[in-house]
Amino acid sequence: MGLWHVFYEDWQMECCGTPFSVGDEVSWPLLLLDPDTVLGGGWRDQLSEIAGPVEDVGGVRVVREETGLPVALGADPDAEVDRRPKPGSRTRLAGLLSVERHGAKWHEAGGRVRAVQVLTQTWAETGPGSRSYEPVAGKRGLRAVERCPRWFTETEGERAADGRGRRSRESGVVVTLDVPGTDSRLSHAVREVRGIPGQSAEPGAETRGIGAADLAALLETLSTATPPRRPARRRHAGA
Repeated sequence: MGLWHVFYEDWQMECCGTPFSVGDEVSWPLLLLDPDTVLGGGWRDQLSEIAGPVEDVGGVRVVREETGLPVALGADPDAEVDRRPKPGSRTRLAGLLSVERHGAKWHEAGGRVRAVQVLTQTWAETGPGSRSYEPVAGKRGLRAVERCPRWFTETEGERAADGRGRRSRESGVVVTLDVPGTDSRLSHAVREVRGIPGQSAEPGAETRGIGAADLAALLETLSTATPPRRPARRRHAGA
């Protein structure tokens, strides 16, 4: 088993998602995003590192992570040159794993939900009175829940000192997914905290002998911080 942080954006769930709870088995198509392009950036604690060969799957650039996780690489629709690694090459990238249920199809990653945290993001008007909002970098929080909501809420806030209106919006959930046959930086962090020898431990040892509630609480405290290496771009996964 390998533990992976996955961002499930609010509109993806509200459009065509199925709510899930801690302990449920799920299967999702995963896309690796540049964390700096998602809700103003600042995702240092939720990053994942993947490494492996690059394949073309029905026109989608996919990395079969060396421990088994299938991940599509998002293309930058505004870029004049596609800088993603080419099929047949090997790559190592860091980014934000996300659920992508629109557009092309590729292999899904299946596993058990170990923790769910609702992400609340602060949004501010682009200008005083504009009523057009943008995410405020670094202004977000996570709240542990047992079940992912079907619909997400928004609360009007006070105006900032610069006169711009603010809103607090539940913008999705961060899920910790336990995927069989894989291993991850987060799994290594859990083994280290639990005092499980890193050299001799096999993947999955980190979740044995610990209750679901205790594991979820532990996962909320751990970081997967790592310097990104040429992170994937947002959004679509086309060739």
